[in-house]
Amino acid sequence: MEDVLDERSKKVLWAVIQSYIDNPDPVGSRYVTKKYAFQYSPATIRNIMADLEDMGFLSQPHTSAGRVPTDKGYRYYVEHILEEKIGINEGLLDLLTSKVSDPIEDVDFILDETSKTLASLSRYLGLAVSPGPEGSILRRIELVPYKEDRIAVVILTDEGVIKHKIIKNEMALTSSDLQKISNYLNREFKGYTIKQIREHLAEELRRDKEMYDNLMERSLALCREALYTYGSNVFITGLTRILDLPEFSNIEKIKKISKTIEDKHAIIKLIDKIIDSRGVQVIIGSENPVSEMNELSVIISTYNEHDRPAGVIGIIGPKRMDYSSVISLVETAARFLSKMFEEGGK
Repeated sequence: MEDVLDERSKKVLWAVIQSYIDNPDPVGSRYVTKKYAFQYSPATIRNIMADLEDMGFLSQPHTSAGRVPTDKGYRYYVEHILEEKIGINEGLLDLLTSKVSDPIEDVDFILDETSKTLASLSRYLGLAVSPGPEGSILRRIELVPYKEDRIAVVILTDEGVIKHKIIKNEMALTSSDLQKISNYLNREFKGYTIKQIREHLAEELRRDKEMYDNLMERSLALCREALYTYGSNVFITGLTRILDLPEFSNIEKIKKISKTIEDKHAIIKLIDKIIDSRGVQVIIGSENPVSEMNELSVIISTYNEHDRPAGVIGIIGPKRMDYSSVISLVETAARFLSKMFEEGGK
């Protein structure tokens, strides 16, 4: 996002967001004047807040109330107001080091502990996705209709392992469509490792979609979804903590968030958004590829093995989360896990 604000406007936007992070009530100009020593008059701050609202960085829920940050405001805050270098969280590093002594002795244990520790320190949701068996060779993949809006994916590898996975049929594919897609995928990818197929899919899906006919595009998208978390375990902890926050006091919101978090399909969409990225990614509210998570922000990163993405670590929380602290936690956890995997792979 382009840096469009002067220093006074940045200070006021920072003050509103910091106040809203501390307490989720609309923030008024009088409150900002009293709490922060900016040496601006209340009228000046009121005018600046009105300008920020006109630019889309703040909104006013009620005519007589103060203002709250918008997704655009949070995005600007993350990109232009937070300190450029957010340091490593030494406390988290010490905790993880004390809990995990042997590199990659038990990958699921390490990721579960990391997820729990992130949830405990942030008071939000901790997320971790383990690496899949990238060296396994695909022998056959079958896609068959399952219930009304689901597809059963059956994957057979060279080790004789059969994996079943249920994914959403968002494209309303018929039984005939699924058979054609299965034939295409087996013809194209039989004999390749899971790692090779993932890399091929990532490359193909970066190309111009106009190159593909509709069925081929659907085939690639389905295969990518089926294989992204193939053989991986997903760890999500801290749901009770996030539901204690005031913005989730509404019972309908609680049901919606609980259902979404339990749906691994949502996690796949998140992974799809960041899998080819480097470093910590911040996904705010409406930027989320999962519409049911538009009230949440996600701070997420891949962790690496031999300089390649191995899995995913992150934190899911309200849009008014403490971004600086959470980014530091995720960056620290990603570095810790990358180091663990590098040492374990030697």
